Amino acid sequence: MPEIAIRPALSGDIEQLANLEHHYTSECVWQIDVQSDDGQIQITLRESCLPRSVRVDYPHSPKKICDDWQKRSGLLVALLNGDPIGYISIRDDIVPQTAWVDDLVVMRRMRRQGVGTALLLAAQQWANQRQLKRMVIELQSKNYPAICLAQKLGFDFSGYHERYFSNLDIALFFSKIIG
Repeated sequence: MPEIAIRPALSGDIEQLANLEHHYTSECVWQIDVQSDDGQIQITLRESCLPRSVRVDYPHSPKKICDDWQKRSGLLVALLNGDPIGYISIRDDIVPQTAWVDDLVVMRRMRRQGVGTALLLAAQQWANQRQLKRMVIELQSKNYPAICLAQKLGFDFSGYHERYFSNLDIALFFSKIIG
């Protein structure tokens, strides 16, 4: 893992963070099947590998970070040699005693090198300092790399919401008890 530093975002970071490549590629997706029969609902979530990699657009506009970064409860930045290479956005006002991660972005060339892990662990420390009890990550069902990361760090599937994002993608929620 490269030697990175993580700190709260400063106003001078915001434009650079908005300019990071927010899209990603995925070789697999998670599909949801819902069956309803005789008063019982069965939901199956299954991994499905695609015949080729697909490019997936990020569900939030990168411009959103410029517009509302000061409204977030926490915005942590990963730095390499003083340059922003990723960020994580945290809110603590959605669900009581819960840190809610709605953005986790890493510069394309720095992905799969531990930067996302470092940002999630720093967000967990941030939440522990505020005596929050749980952390939730919202992810697109197509974001297979981030889903694998969440599971690797001990997050469990805890729900989904159809048409959650502005682009109408399904959100999967993964949560972890932290306090």
